[in-house]
Amino acid sequence: MSDLAREPDPVAVSRLKLANFRNYASADIALEPGLVVLAGENGAGKTNLLEAVSLLTPGRGLRRAAYSDMQGKAGTTGFAIHATVENPDGETEIGTGTSGTAGGEGENGRRVRINGANATADEMMERLRVAWLTPAMDALFTGPAGDRRRYLDRLVLAIDPAHGRRALDYEKAMRGRNRLISEDSRDVRWLEAIEAQMAETGVAIAAARMELLQLMRAMIEKQPEGGPFPKSDIALKGDLERMVGARPAVDIEEYFIERLASERPRDRAAGRTLSGPHRSDLLVRHRPKDMAAEFCSTGEQKALLVGMTLAHARLTAEVSGMTPILLLDEIAAHLDEGRRAALFSILKETGGQTLMTGTDAALFASIAHEAQFLTVANGTVSPA
Repeated sequence: MSDLAREPDPVAVSRLKLANFRNYASADIALEPGLVVLAGENGAGKTNLLEAVSLLTPGRGLRRAAYSDMQGKAGTTGFAIHATVENPDGETEIGTGTSGTAGGEGENGRRVRINGANATADEMMERLRVAWLTPAMDALFTGPAGDRRRYLDRLVLAIDPAHGRRALDYEKAMRGRNRLISEDSRDVRWLEAIEAQMAETGVAIAAARMELLQLMRAMIEKQPEGGPFPKSDIALKGDLERMVGARPAVDIEEYFIERLASERPRDRAAGRTLSGPHRSDLLVRHRPKDMAAEFCSTGEQKALLVGMTLAHARLTAEVSGMTPILLLDEIAAHLDEGRRAALFSILKETGGQTLMTGTDAALFASIAHEAQFLTVANGTVSPA
Protein backbone atom coordinates (compact mmCIF):
# COMPACT_ATOMS: atom_id res chain seq x y z
CA MET A 1 0.00 0.00 0.00
CA SER A 2 1.09 3.57 -0.67
CA ASP A 3 2.41 6.30 1.57
CA LEU A 4 -0.49 7.87 3.45
CA ALA A 5 1.19 11.31 3.28
CA ARG A 6 0.38 11.82 -0.39
CA GLU A 7 -1.95 14.65 -1.27
CA PRO A 8 -4.72 13.05 -3.36
CA ASP A 9 -5.26 14.17 -6.93
CA PRO A 10 -8.84 14.97 -7.96
CA VAL A 11 -10.11 12.36 -10.43
CA ALA A 12 -13.40 12.58 -12.32
CA VAL A 13 -15.25 11.02 -15.24
CA SER A 14 -15.82 13.97 -17.58
CA ARG A 15 -17.61 12.06 -20.33
CA LEU A 16 -19.55 8.80 -20.29
CA LYS A 17 -20.66 7.08 -23.48
CA LEU A 18 -22.86 3.98 -23.53
CA ALA A 19 -23.94 1.62 -26.30
CA ASN A 20 -26.59 -1.06 -25.83
CA PHE A 21 -26.20 -0.90 -22.05
CA ARG A 22 -29.36 -1.65 -20.06
CA ASN A 23 -32.03 0.82 -21.24
CA TYR A 24 -29.52 3.03 -23.06
CA ALA A 25 -29.34 2.20 -26.76
CA SER A 26 -26.88 5.07 -27.03
CA ALA A 27 -25.84 7.85 -24.68
CA ASP A 28 -23.17 10.53 -24.55
CA ILE A 29 -23.11 12.37 -21.22
CA ALA A 30 -20.88 15.24 -20.10
CA LEU A 31 -20.20 15.12 -16.36
CA GLU A 32 -18.73 17.82 -14.17
CA PRO A 33 -16.28 17.28 -11.30
CA GLY A 34 -17.70 17.59 -7.82
CA LEU A 35 -21.34 16.85 -7.07
CA VAL A 36 -23.60 15.47 -9.80
CA VAL A 37 -27.32 14.84 -9.23
CA LEU A 38 -29.20 12.42 -11.50
CA ALA A 39 -32.92 12.99 -11.00
CA GLY A 40 -35.79 11.07 -12.54
CA GLU A 41 -38.66 8.68 -11.99
CA ASN A 42 -38.19 5.10 -10.88
CA GLY A 43 -37.18 2.95 -13.83
CA ALA A 44 -35.81 5.88 -15.83
CA GLY A 45 -32.27 4.49 -15.80
CA LYS A 46 -30.53 6.43 -13.01
CA THR A 47 -29.02 3.40 -11.31
CA ASN A 48 -27.99 2.04 -14.70
CA LEU A 49 -25.71 5.06 -15.11
CA LEU A 50 -24.14 4.40 -11.73
CA GLU A 51 -23.71 0.76 -12.67
CA ALA A 52 -21.90 1.77 -15.85
CA VAL A 53 -19.42 3.86 -13.85
CA SER A 54 -19.00 1.03 -11.32
CA LEU A 55 -17.81 -1.17 -14.19
CA LEU A 56 -14.75 1.04 -14.51
CA THR A 57 -13.30 -1.17 -11.75
CA PRO A 58 -12.75 -4.95 -11.56
CA GLY A 59 -15.77 -7.12 -10.88
CA ARG A 60 -19.39 -7.12 -11.97
CA GLY A 61 -20.37 -3.70 -10.74
CA LEU A 62 -22.69 -2.45 -8.06
CA ARG A 63 -25.49 -4.90 -8.90
CA ARG A 64 -23.16 -7.91 -9.29
CA ALA A 65 -25.28 -8.80 -12.32
CA ALA A 66 -24.52 -11.22 -15.12
CA TYR A 67 -23.02 -9.45 -18.12
CA SER A 68 -25.80 -10.83 -20.30
CA ASP A 69 -28.30 -8.90 -18.15
CA MET A 70 -26.46 -5.64 -18.80
CA GLN A 71 -26.84 -5.65 -22.56
CA GLY A 72 -29.79 -3.74 -23.97
CA LYS A 73 -32.67 -4.88 -26.11
CA ALA A 74 -31.52 -3.26 -29.33
CA GLY A 75 -31.26 -6.56 -31.18
CA THR A 76 -27.48 -6.68 -30.84
CA THR A 77 -25.43 -8.62 -28.34
CA GLY A 78 -22.92 -7.23 -25.91
CA PHE A 79 -22.55 -3.70 -24.57
CA ALA A 80 -19.93 -0.96 -24.52
CA ILE A 81 -18.97 1.67 -21.95
CA HIS A 82 -16.48 4.42 -22.70
CA ALA A 83 -15.28 6.96 -20.16
CA THR A 84 -12.98 9.94 -20.33
CA VAL A 85 -11.23 10.14 -16.97
CA GLU A 86 -9.58 13.42 -15.99
CA ASN A 87 -6.86 14.07 -13.43
CA PRO A 88 -4.21 16.79 -13.08
CA ASP A 89 -1.93 14.91 -15.50
CA GLY A 90 -4.49 14.90 -18.31
CA GLU A 91 -7.10 12.58 -19.78
CA THR A 92 -7.34 8.80 -19.92
CA GLU A 93 -9.76 6.99 -22.22
CA ILE A 94 -11.15 3.78 -20.73
CA GLY A 95 -13.42 1.42 -22.61
CA THR A 96 -15.01 -1.80 -21.38
CA GLY A 97 -17.76 -4.12 -22.49
CA THR A 98 -18.66 -7.51 -23.88
CA SER A 99 -19.18 -8.92 -27.33
CA GLY A 100 -22.02 -11.15 -26.16
CA THR A 101 -20.31 -14.16 -27.69
CA ALA A 102 -17.63 -16.47 -26.34
CA GLY A 103 -15.96 -15.76 -23.05
CA GLY A 104 -18.70 -16.64 -20.61
CA GLU A 105 -19.68 -14.38 -17.75
CA GLY A 106 -16.55 -14.49 -15.69
CA GLU A 107 -14.17 -11.55 -15.54
CA ASN A 108 -12.62 -12.80 -18.79
CA GLY A 109 -15.92 -12.17 -20.54
CA ARG A 110 -15.40 -8.40 -20.22
CA ARG A 111 -12.84 -6.62 -22.32
CA VAL A 112 -10.93 -3.52 -21.23
CA ARG A 113 -9.02 -0.96 -23.29
CA ILE A 114 -7.04 1.95 -21.87
CA ASN A 115 -6.04 4.69 -24.31
CA GLY A 116 -6.81 2.31 -27.14
CA ALA A 117 -4.62 -0.56 -25.91
CA ASN A 118 -5.86 -3.86 -24.50
CA ALA A 119 -5.64 -3.92 -20.71
CA THR A 120 -6.77 -5.91 -17.70
CA ALA A 121 -9.55 -4.91 -15.35
CA ASP A 122 -6.98 -4.47 -12.57
CA GLU A 123 -5.15 -1.85 -14.65
CA MET A 124 -8.21 0.42 -14.49
CA MET A 125 -7.45 0.88 -10.80
CA GLU A 126 -4.23 2.67 -11.72
CA ARG A 127 -6.42 5.42 -13.23
CA LEU A 128 -9.38 5.69 -10.87
CA ARG A 129 -11.05 4.19 -7.82
CA VAL A 130 -14.82 3.85 -7.53
CA ALA A 131 -16.96 3.16 -4.44
CA TRP A 132 -20.71 2.94 -4.02
CA LEU A 133 -23.59 2.82 -1.59
CA THR A 134 -26.95 1.47 -2.79
CA PRO A 135 -30.32 0.66 -1.18
CA ALA A 136 -29.50 -3.05 -1.64
CA MET A 137 -26.78 -2.56 0.98
CA ASP A 138 -29.26 -1.34 3.61
CA ALA A 139 -29.59 -4.93 4.87
CA LEU A 140 -25.82 -5.37 5.13
CA PHE A 141 -25.77 -5.69 8.91
CA THR A 142 -28.78 -8.00 9.15
CA GLY A 143 -28.18 -10.10 6.06
CA PRO A 144 -25.91 -13.12 5.51
CA ALA A 145 -22.22 -13.03 6.41
CA GLY A 146 -21.33 -13.53 2.74
CA ASP A 147 -22.67 -10.06 1.93
CA ARG A 148 -20.46 -8.50 4.60
CA ARG A 149 -17.41 -10.40 3.36
CA ARG A 150 -17.98 -9.13 -0.18
CA TYR A 151 -18.42 -5.60 1.17
CA LEU A 152 -15.24 -5.91 3.22
CA ASP A 153 -13.23 -7.30 0.31
CA ARG A 154 -14.46 -4.47 -1.91
CA LEU A 155 -13.14 -2.00 0.70
CA VAL A 156 -9.79 -3.82 0.71
CA LEU A 157 -9.63 -3.88 -3.09
CA ALA A 158 -9.99 -0.09 -3.29
CA ILE A 159 -6.72 0.40 -1.41
CA ASP A 160 -4.97 -2.86 -2.34
CA PRO A 161 -5.63 -3.79 -5.99
CA ALA A 162 -3.79 -7.13 -5.61
CA HIS A 163 -6.53 -8.32 -3.26
CA GLY A 164 -8.85 -9.25 -6.10
CA ARG A 165 -6.34 -11.68 -7.57
CA ARG A 166 -5.73 -13.22 -4.14
CA ALA A 167 -9.43 -13.82 -3.68
CA LEU A 168 -9.79 -15.38 -7.14
CA ASP A 169 -6.79 -17.65 -6.57
CA TYR A 170 -8.15 -18.74 -3.19
CA GLU A 171 -11.61 -19.50 -4.59
CA LYS A 172 -10.10 -21.47 -7.48
CA ALA A 173 -7.95 -23.54 -5.13
CA MET A 174 -10.87 -24.15 -2.78
CA ARG A 175 -13.07 -25.35 -5.64
CA GLY A 176 -10.29 -27.76 -6.64
CA ARG A 177 -10.04 -29.05 -3.08
CA ASN A 178 -13.79 -29.48 -2.79
CA ARG A 179 -13.82 -31.48 -6.00
CA LEU A 180 -10.96 -33.73 -4.91
CA ILE A 181 -12.36 -34.51 -1.47
CA SER A 182 -15.86 -35.11 -2.87
CA GLU A 183 -14.35 -37.63 -5.29
CA ASP A 184 -12.43 -39.19 -2.38
CA SER A 185 -9.29 -38.73 -4.47
CA ARG A 186 -6.20 -40.73 -3.49
CA ASP A 187 -3.93 -38.13 -5.07
CA VAL A 188 -2.68 -36.89 -1.71
CA ARG A 189 0.20 -34.89 -3.17
CA TRP A 190 -2.13 -32.88 -5.38
CA LEU A 191 -4.48 -32.29 -2.47
CA GLU A 192 -1.59 -31.15 -0.28
CA ALA A 193 -0.41 -28.77 -3.00
CA ILE A 194 -3.88 -27.24 -3.29
CA GLU A 195 -4.18 -26.87 0.48
CA ALA A 196 -0.77 -25.19 0.59
CA GLN A 197 -1.97 -22.69 -2.02
CA MET A 198 -5.16 -22.10 -0.01
CA ALA A 199 -3.04 -21.44 3.07
CA GLU A 200 -0.73 -19.01 1.31
CA THR A 201 -3.52 -17.00 -0.32
CA GLY A 202 -5.87 -17.37 2.65
CA VAL A 203 -3.38 -15.89 5.10
CA ALA A 204 -2.63 -13.05 2.66
CA ILE A 205 -6.37 -12.33 2.42
CA ALA A 206 -6.71 -12.30 6.21
CA ALA A 207 -3.70 -10.00 6.58
CA ALA A 208 -5.01 -7.56 3.97
CA ARG A 209 -8.40 -7.46 5.68
CA MET A 210 -6.83 -6.77 9.07
CA GLU A 211 -4.66 -4.00 7.63
CA LEU A 212 -7.77 -2.43 6.10
CA LEU A 213 -9.54 -2.56 9.47
CA GLN A 214 -6.58 -0.95 11.21
CA LEU A 215 -6.52 1.90 8.69
CA MET A 216 -10.31 2.28 8.81
CA ARG A 217 -10.28 2.50 12.59
CA ALA A 218 -7.76 5.32 12.44
CA MET A 219 -9.90 7.15 9.88
CA ILE A 220 -13.09 6.63 11.89
CA GLU A 221 -11.37 8.17 14.92
CA LYS A 222 -11.01 11.39 12.92
CA GLN A 223 -14.80 11.71 12.68
CA PRO A 224 -16.23 14.28 15.10
CA GLU A 225 -17.81 13.06 18.31
CA GLY A 226 -21.57 13.39 18.27
CA GLY A 227 -21.60 13.98 14.52
CA PRO A 228 -24.48 13.12 12.18
CA PHE A 229 -22.84 9.84 11.20
CA PRO A 230 -21.95 7.91 14.36
CA LYS A 231 -18.59 6.32 14.87
CA SER A 232 -18.49 2.57 14.42
CA ASP A 233 -16.34 -0.08 16.04
CA ILE A 234 -15.33 -2.67 13.45
CA ALA A 235 -13.83 -6.12 13.95
CA LEU A 236 -13.41 -9.40 12.11
CA LYS A 237 -14.57 -12.79 13.30
CA GLY A 238 -12.28 -15.42 11.80
CA ASP A 239 -9.57 -17.82 12.93
CA LEU A 240 -6.91 -16.61 10.51
CA GLU A 241 -7.71 -12.94 11.06
CA ARG A 242 -7.50 -13.47 14.83
CA MET A 243 -3.95 -14.82 14.46
CA VAL A 244 -2.68 -12.07 12.14
CA GLY A 245 -0.27 -9.81 13.97
CA ALA A 246 0.15 -12.25 16.85
CA ARG A 247 2.05 -14.92 14.91
CA PRO A 248 4.34 -14.93 11.85
CA ALA A 249 2.56 -15.51 8.54
CA VAL A 250 4.47 -18.75 7.94
CA ASP A 251 3.21 -20.13 11.27
CA ILE A 252 -0.38 -19.23 10.40
CA GLU A 253 0.01 -20.92 7.01
CA GLU A 254 1.29 -24.10 8.68
CA TYR A 255 -1.64 -24.01 11.11
CA PHE A 256 -4.13 -23.67 8.26
CA ILE A 257 -2.48 -26.45 6.23
CA GLU A 258 -2.69 -28.81 9.22
CA ARG A 259 -6.29 -27.84 9.88
CA LEU A 260 -7.36 -28.39 6.28
CA ALA A 261 -5.70 -31.82 6.29
CA SER A 262 -7.34 -32.85 9.55
CA GLU A 263 -10.78 -31.65 8.43
CA ARG A 264 -10.91 -33.52 5.13
CA PRO A 265 -13.38 -36.15 6.42
CA ARG A 266 -15.69 -33.48 7.85
CA ASP A 267 -15.50 -31.37 4.70
CA ARG A 268 -16.10 -34.44 2.53
CA ALA A 269 -19.30 -35.15 4.47
CA ALA A 270 -20.37 -31.51 4.21
CA GLY A 271 -19.51 -31.26 0.52
CA ARG A 272 -17.54 -28.04 1.04
CA THR A 273 -14.65 -26.49 2.95
CA LEU A 274 -15.88 -25.33 6.35
CA SER A 275 -12.80 -23.44 7.59
CA GLY A 276 -10.98 -20.48 6.12
CA PRO A 277 -11.30 -16.77 5.35
CA HIS A 278 -14.36 -17.51 3.19
CA ARG A 279 -16.20 -18.10 6.48
CA SER A 280 -15.13 -14.91 8.26
CA ASP A 281 -17.58 -12.18 9.24
CA LEU A 282 -17.40 -8.41 9.63
CA LEU A 283 -18.68 -7.22 13.01
CA VAL A 284 -19.87 -3.63 13.36
CA ARG A 285 -21.05 -1.82 16.49
CA HIS A 286 -22.72 1.57 16.94
CA ARG A 287 -20.21 3.14 19.33
CA PRO A 288 -22.34 5.89 20.93
CA LYS A 289 -25.05 3.34 21.77
CA ASP A 290 -22.61 0.43 22.35
CA MET A 291 -24.95 -1.72 20.29
CA ALA A 292 -24.35 -4.28 17.56
CA ALA A 293 -25.31 -2.77 14.22
CA GLU A 294 -27.83 -5.50 13.45
CA PHE A 295 -29.90 -4.43 16.47
CA CYS A 296 -29.94 -0.73 15.57
CA SER A 297 -32.88 0.93 13.84
CA THR A 298 -32.87 1.10 10.04
CA GLY A 299 -32.08 4.82 10.23
CA GLU A 300 -29.16 4.21 12.58
CA GLN A 301 -27.86 1.44 10.35
CA LYS A 302 -28.00 3.76 7.34
CA ALA A 303 -26.12 6.47 9.23
CA LEU A 304 -23.47 3.94 10.27
CA LEU A 305 -23.06 2.75 6.69
CA VAL A 306 -22.76 6.31 5.36
CA GLY A 307 -20.16 7.08 8.02
CA MET A 308 -18.14 4.00 7.08
CA THR A 309 -18.42 4.88 3.38
CA LEU A 310 -17.13 8.41 3.98
CA ALA A 311 -14.28 7.17 6.18
CA HIS A 312 -13.30 4.65 3.51
CA ALA A 313 -13.43 7.32 0.79
CA ARG A 314 -10.98 9.46 2.75
CA LEU A 315 -8.78 6.42 3.32
CA THR A 316 -8.84 5.50 -0.37
CA ALA A 317 -7.80 9.04 -1.31
CA GLU A 318 -4.87 8.99 1.11
CA VAL A 319 -3.63 5.52 0.18
CA SER A 320 -4.11 5.66 -3.59
CA GLY A 321 -3.32 9.33 -4.10
CA MET A 322 -6.61 9.73 -6.00
CA THR A 323 -9.98 10.97 -4.81
CA PRO A 324 -12.42 8.10 -5.36
CA ILE A 325 -15.54 8.54 -7.45
CA LEU A 326 -18.52 7.93 -5.16
CA LEU A 327 -21.81 6.51 -6.43
CA LEU A 328 -24.66 7.13 -3.98
CA ASP A 329 -27.96 5.62 -5.13
CA GLU A 330 -31.14 7.13 -3.64
CA ILE A 331 -29.06 8.48 -0.78
CA ALA A 332 -31.06 11.64 0.02
CA ALA A 333 -34.40 9.87 0.40
CA HIS A 334 -33.12 7.82 3.34
CA LEU A 335 -31.60 10.67 5.36
CA ASP A 336 -33.29 13.43 7.32
CA GLU A 337 -32.65 17.06 6.42
CA GLY A 338 -29.84 17.49 8.93
CA ARG A 339 -27.94 14.45 7.78
CA ARG A 340 -28.46 15.37 4.12
CA ALA A 341 -26.92 18.79 4.74
CA ALA A 342 -24.03 17.21 6.64
CA LEU A 343 -23.44 14.67 3.88
CA PHE A 344 -23.38 17.32 1.14
CA SER A 345 -20.96 19.42 3.19
CA ILE A 346 -18.58 16.48 3.73
CA LEU A 347 -18.72 15.51 0.06
CA LYS A 348 -17.85 19.05 -1.03
CA GLU A 349 -14.97 19.08 1.44
CA THR A 350 -13.46 15.86 0.08
CA GLY A 351 -13.10 17.43 -3.36
CA GLY A 352 -13.90 14.27 -5.29
CA GLN A 353 -16.62 13.52 -7.81
CA THR A 354 -19.87 12.13 -6.42
CA LEU A 355 -22.81 10.92 -8.50
CA MET A 356 -26.10 10.86 -6.58
CA THR A 357 -29.50 9.67 -7.77
CA GLY A 358 -32.97 10.60 -6.58
CA THR A 359 -36.58 10.68 -7.67
CA ASP A 360 -37.15 14.03 -5.94
CA ALA A 361 -34.76 16.76 -7.05
CA ALA A 362 -36.09 18.97 -4.26
CA LEU A 363 -34.12 16.90 -1.74
CA PHE A 364 -30.98 18.35 -3.32
CA ALA A 365 -32.20 21.97 -3.28
CA SER A 366 -29.51 23.04 -0.79
CA ILE A 367 -26.79 22.33 -3.39
CA ALA A 368 -28.71 23.74 -6.36
CA HIS A 369 -25.93 26.25 -7.11
CA GLU A 370 -23.04 23.89 -6.37
CA ALA A 371 -23.94 20.69 -8.21
CA GLN A 372 -24.60 19.62 -11.77
CA PHE A 373 -28.22 18.53 -12.18
CA LEU A 374 -29.18 16.07 -14.92
CA THR A 375 -32.64 14.75 -15.72
CA VAL A 376 -32.94 11.07 -16.56
CA ALA A 377 -36.04 9.90 -18.45
CA ASN A 378 -36.64 6.79 -20.54
CA GLY A 379 -32.99 6.10 -21.21
CA THR A 380 -32.06 9.69 -22.05
CA VAL A 381 -30.06 12.20 -20.03
CA SER A 382 -30.38 15.97 -20.36
CA PRO A 383 -29.42 19.05 -18.32
CA ALA A 384 -32.05 19.89 -15.72
